[in-house]
Amino acid sequence: MIPITWIETLKPNFKVLSLKERGLSGIGALIGLAISSLISWYALDGINAWYIAPMGASSVLLFAVSSSPLAQPWNMIVGNLIAAIIGVSCGLWIADPTFSFSIAVGLSIFLMMTTDSLHPPSGAVAITAVLGGDAVHQLGYYFVLYPVLLNSTLLIAFALFFNRMIGRQYPQPSQVNQRSSDPTPTQRVTIQPKDIEYALEQHTELLDISQYDLQSLILEAQQHANHRLSLSGKCADIMTKDVAFLDENDDILHALDRFKQMNIMSLPVLNEAQQLVGTLALSDVVEWFRSTTEIRSPWQDQVKHIMHRQVVMVKPEQNIADLIPYFVEKSFNYLPVVGEDRKILGIISRSDMIAVLYQNLSKA
Repeated sequence: MIPITWIETLKPNFKVLSLKERGLSGIGALIGLAISSLISWYALDGINAWYIAPMGASSVLLFAVSSSPLAQPWNMIVGNLIAAIIGVSCGLWIADPTFSFSIAVGLSIFLMMTTDSLHPPSGAVAITAVLGGDAVHQLGYYFVLYPVLLNSTLLIAFALFFNRMIGRQYPQPSQVNQRSSDPTPTQRVTIQPKDIEYALEQHTELLDISQYDLQSLILEAQQHANHRLSLSGKCADIMTKDVAFLDENDDILHALDRFKQMNIMSLPVLNEAQQLVGTLALSDVVEWFRSTTEIRSPWQDQVKHIMHRQVVMVKPEQNIADLIPYFVEKSFNYLPVVGEDRKILGIISRSDMIAVLYQNLSKA
């Protein structure tokens, strides 16, 4: 297993969209900003502050992550208005600019979260109201109406048109079941909205995903899992592909370290060609140690000297139901899944089988 570099740990766990989707997001922002900017310029002829930079940040949300709760029309319009009002007020009443914009942003965040209208670019709107220069300061509270409200409205209008045109649902609907306040038939037998609400209440931090999207994703994943995790499925569907193993030439001390490190009772043994040649249990090592008469030389012995060479193996296309006797009657810890060349493809542990049986019991 290749270790994760420290740089990779800094990356978010985001889904990488297709080239088409990335291109459409960029094109949408380009056209949206250009059109709204030109209209603002013509509408505000003679006013220097005809367009504000925070609209660029808003376009990232509107065209790249339009399903985010932070990108919805309410958030952008109300959030920008709140930030503009607070920013202008702080700029007029607080002389020190650093103190002024700091209070403006902090108070804006509080009010946006209170009104459920959090929109990250609005923080930049508040700073612009304070540090925007003479052109902004001369506008006073008119800055709230133009350019802020005008820019926001124009960009939202194009975002609505563009996202609908390319097939994205924008703005996001508020609930799953539009016909009734009761849970849908699928929800009644699996996860219900009240279950999602309970889980969300356990987290004090704000999650950048709507309850609707969370419910939809969970239900789709549940349906896919129900189809996959059934006793009629194949071994390849539930096996663990990242397999921990021992090399047949490893010494016993190394094997003990592996057992201790992974807190596991047994491991498959592979040769240099990555073929399965045996299995070694922690109990085998203990018995070997108890039977030794010499202390030094036996520790130089290798795994291949004490491993079990007779190994029960299964094929990836084999039915999951075939494995039950091995785990129930013979108390196996795991079963290796191998290909035609005896190279290990994965393992199925007792925990994997318990999860499948539990899934099938839940559906019964």
